[in-house]
Amino acid sequence: QVQLVESGGRLVQAGGSLRLSCVASGRTFRTYVMGWFRQAPGKEREFVAATMWPVDNTYYADSVKGRFTISRDNAKNTVTLQMNSLKPEDTAVYYCAAGRSVRTVVAAHDPEVWGQGTLVTVSS
Repeated sequence: QVQLVESGGRLVQAGGSLRLSCVASGRTFRTYVMGWFRQAPGKEREFVAATMWPVDNTYYADSVKGRFTISRDNAKNTVTLQMNSLKPEDTAVYYCAAGRSVRTVVAAHDPEVWGQGTLVTVSS
């Protein structure tokens, strides 16, 4: 089972960009569907984006389509989330996650492994 460590969260102004990174330990990274979730203050955790391999499919929440891009580098065991045109409502703790299938990550929002989270604050 992989372990996940996120980085890159910080304070940014609305309209700005931010890149989150997640590094995974272990040699089985490429077998996982990798995703990002977020939890805003007082709200439930929600799905943001996911990527699978070897079929290069990506999935996005409607709220971030066209603004966020998820990508993975299996050679470096990393998954990144490029966030553009940020809005105050994007403020949340962002979690990297890994699951064995698209169903568990994208459909069920129940991946097997979670990172500790990184805080993104978007000021208006």
